[in-house]
Amino acid sequence: MSPRKSDSRERMVLSAAALLREYGAGATSIDRVLAHSGAPRGSVYHHFPGGRSQLIDEAVALAGDFISGLIDAAARADDPVEAVDAFFGLWRERLVESDFRAGCPIVAVAVETNDEAPHLARSAAAVFGRWQEALAALFIRHGLPEPRGRRLAAFIIAAVEGAVIMCRAEQSTAALEAAATEIHDLLLSALRNRPATGPGSDQGPPSHPQ
Repeated sequence: MSPRKSDSRERMVLSAAALLREYGAGATSIDRVLAHSGAPRGSVYHHFPGGRSQLIDEAVALAGDFISGLIDAAARADDPVEAVDAFFGLWRERLVESDFRAGCPIVAVAVETNDEAPHLARSAAAVFGRWQEALAALFIRHGLPEPRGRRLAAFIIAAVEGAVIMCRAEQSTAALEAAATEIHDLLLSALRNRPATGPGSDQGPPSHPQ
């Protein structure tokens, strides 16, 4: 029926994203996507005239949008520290639920040489950029100077991604827990010592160590 036919495109993109998380870009072939998604072979070039590179590119965009949505939702919270704690919690759940098999599909694309489709690395970079912008906007909104907010955002994304890789290798959440704890304390300190915004600011003056 037509509903299943129209659904095959979405299923293929979802399957490609899932395979990227577990096996990396090099192992995410058209055949593997078809087997995972159950989509008909004839639908591949109908939905993805650009072939495998287009399919992977769309899977990267889908995965990036999903995480961006979670960050954006967290960024609307009143407490940026809780928002970042929740971001680490998301990755912790994914690792444990997948028995440490599922990593980040964006990293999977970014770290592999892809001379045939160099735009995939640019797509991965764009996703990391969106994540950083969302976190930076959260920190700036809560009173951190823009340069500090942007540095912290980049640091947090780098820490999460590096910790996820270590966790998969070690079959343990220890690296992620360590990163989450240190960044929690770092953010508390940064926000506690943020500069006052002038008369009438509700942030209060920066605190000083005793």
